[in-house]
Amino acid sequence: MTDTLDNPQVMSWDEWFAHDGLGLAARIKAGEITAEEVASQAARAINGVNSEISGVIEVFEDAVADSTVNGANPQGAFAGLPFLMKDLGPTVAGRLQEQGSFYLQGNRPQSDAFLTTRIKEAGLNIIGRTTTPEFGCCSSAENPAMYVTRNPWDTGFTSCGSSAGSSVMVGAGVLPLAHGTDGGGSIRIPAGCCGAIGLKSSRGTFSIAPVNSDFTSVVSTQGCISRTVRDTAAFVDNCRGGAPGEFMPFWHPEKPFLEQIKADPKPLKIAVSHEWGPYAATPHIAAELTRVAEFFESLGHHVEFVTPEVDFEKAYAAQTTCYISNFAQVVNNLLRMKGLETPPEDLFEPMNIRIWEQGKDISYTTRADMQLDFNTTARAFGAVYQDWDILLTPTTARETPAIGTTEYLTITETPSALDWFQNLWGFFAYTPLNNLCGTPGMSLPLAAHANGLPLGMQIHAAIGNDGLLLQLAAQVERAIDGKWNQGHLPKVHVTKLG
Repeated sequence: MTDTLDNPQVMSWDEWFAHDGLGLAARIKAGEITAEEVASQAARAINGVNSEISGVIEVFEDAVADSTVNGANPQGAFAGLPFLMKDLGPTVAGRLQEQGSFYLQGNRPQSDAFLTTRIKEAGLNIIGRTTTPEFGCCSSAENPAMYVTRNPWDTGFTSCGSSAGSSVMVGAGVLPLAHGTDGGGSIRIPAGCCGAIGLKSSRGTFSIAPVNSDFTSVVSTQGCISRTVRDTAAFVDNCRGGAPGEFMPFWHPEKPFLEQIKADPKPLKIAVSHEWGPYAATPHIAAELTRVAEFFESLGHHVEFVTPEVDFEKAYAAQTTCYISNFAQVVNNLLRMKGLETPPEDLFEPMNIRIWEQGKDISYTTRADMQLDFNTTARAFGAVYQDWDILLTPTTARETPAIGTTEYLTITETPSALDWFQNLWGFFAYTPLNNLCGTPGMSLPLAAHANGLPLGMQIHAAIGNDGLLLQLAAQVERAIDGKWNQGHLPKVHVTKLG
């Protein structure tokens, strides 16, 4: 990266961090700076922090030097703004996508996914790829043989995941927004752990074409991690929509989200909870939830603690069946690529092999029973939203793990995939059921753990009410004068670069 780092820096790091994505795009459109100058400064930022937090696998130097080389539309909403893609999900033509796996080293797709084309049309210049656990299947990008992504607030702790690298780069101020995927909380959880904003959109927002199955991949969605509500709104407005032939009824709001967030929502009825069946938040997290609930009340909303009438044990069991069977088929498809019958132990992480063994022969009847439980759970949450506009929970139920905590990782020696997932749900209790039901959830950096690490608070709404979440988040952002994380910055941050 010597060529790009030799270019002059166009603004101070304090000025850099003071801009969100649309703010930088406005300066590019006004001719004050070029997209290439912004990309060069982003590359400099990556170079300055990546050795400490290990969030970026590769920088595309040609895209830094020329903001249009990947096909970014200079007339798009983001005007050539540099952007990082998670190394999982939508493919980028000609660029490596290795999904955090030794098995996929050297995998270079030759075509763009449909969402990638939307990202480029929005004017986002893809300049690199970010870390993820193997196939996105675990809580953190933490395999010492591959890479260990660290939390910018304290590098002795994980970033969580699976959108790990994108979250640490946004958290450290490197870029205003970056790509993420969310199949059970993988945008919201690391955003919450790294002090960023993470929206999991309603089902039917973003394309999953062409690789993912219309019928089995609907629990997972795409999105971004950002520092401002308007950047998230602009990303959804400009990147949503289905590819020709996708079966879901892809929907669009009557008014763009960027317009909706300019006004505060009406006074809302907000239900607050953290005791979900077998899982509950720690006492400190529960206390932070109460504090944040009181803050929402101070904004004029009616706030009340409520326990949703949902069969949580059945819901989590169905979620486990979904994950085990879906991931087993992901592994099956990868094995077919190379004509293999079983996953090589030296190329696959241990828990992913156990998930494959557990799930590869699951019957259609088991899957049909799972779908019935999905249906029951979705209807139960639907009933909650008949009485309440918003559900407020923590994003996670336990403390952010220290680096080296293997119980949530796919490098663990835990013998049972079922036991492993049940333990995961104890940590990520409040995120996966949005994926099961298709409902939106948004993690906001409004709280902190006892040790000072960020703690996300999650607002949920009925399916299709993403605009209401964004409206409420924008109201909060205005109320705190944009000072998320109570105005604190992480130890590893661009404003601390020389």
